[in-house]
Amino acid sequence: MMKSITVKQLVKQFNLEILAGNDELERIITKPRTHRPGLEFIGFFDFFPMEHVQVLGKKEIAYLHQLTHEERRLRIGNIVKYHPPCFIVTSEQEGLMYLTQFCNEEGIPLLRTKEPTSTFIEKYDAYMIKSLAPETAIHAVCVNIFGLGILIRGKSGIGKSEIAHTLIGRGHRLVADDIVVLKKLGPDTLLGTHNETNKEFLALRSVGLLNVVRLYGRKAFQEETRIALDIHLTEWEKNALNNELELETKTNDYMGVTIPTIEIQLQPGRDVVGLIEAAANNWYLKQQGYSAAEEFIQRLESDMENKGKTN
Repeated sequence: MMKSITVKQLVKQFNLEILAGNDELERIITKPRTHRPGLEFIGFFDFFPMEHVQVLGKKEIAYLHQLTHEERRLRIGNIVKYHPPCFIVTSEQEGLMYLTQFCNEEGIPLLRTKEPTSTFIEKYDAYMIKSLAPETAIHAVCVNIFGLGILIRGKSGIGKSEIAHTLIGRGHRLVADDIVVLKKLGPDTLLGTHNETNKEFLALRSVGLLNVVRLYGRKAFQEETRIALDIHLTEWEKNALNNELELETKTNDYMGVTIPTIEIQLQPGRDVVGLIEAAANNWYLKQQGYSAAEEFIQRLESDMENKGKTN
């Protein structure tokens, strides 16, 4: 199902002034980016993205102002007949009676913002990309550790929330407990967030539901985070965990986005929280081009070469 928002939601989000089409605010927007109709004003419509919100900056409005009445009716009429979701005029520009008239005639919302064109488009695109991004919900905990978004997965009752609570005590941040909403912002970008209902809440067995912001302050919670690492908690299996040098990173796939993943087996007395912090730091070092495993192997090879020379 294609995600969408209404023009009414857009008006509320950006505090837009309604100049025309007040009865048409339930119109649907399904495309994440805006379009500035420049070529269309001179009659070139071969690639006109009619489903996008149309933004009219100073250049577009200045062009329309210098046209004759008949030319203006022709240029604007050619665009409004495609019925885009709405028009947004930036920089609080005035002298828009003709544009208001055409939009009222065609039932298209005409909105205005005080923001400069580039500033508004940047904010709009960022908001819409997140709002319309493909998403899925998974059973997990999401935390931000040392600035890195980390998923903690495992079967129910294994201790994910308790681990998140300990991480908060060490200065890290909760993003979502139990249900994590994942949004795909790009081919390599996965955003983790809450589902609004579980915002700021952490459920601990035998203790109950905690509001981490009320208990520990704003620093204990973060609205969203880019997912960098996926950690899977499993029960301890005797003789199953080997201290292998894993040069090839294991991964998990979420909506086509590949995320590095590691498995941590649980055992009484094992410092799982410390291991998760170590995993986060190790991931960061790998992004800087350093691999402890590769360095260790290089040392072994160097040692073997030196021994071979002395024999």
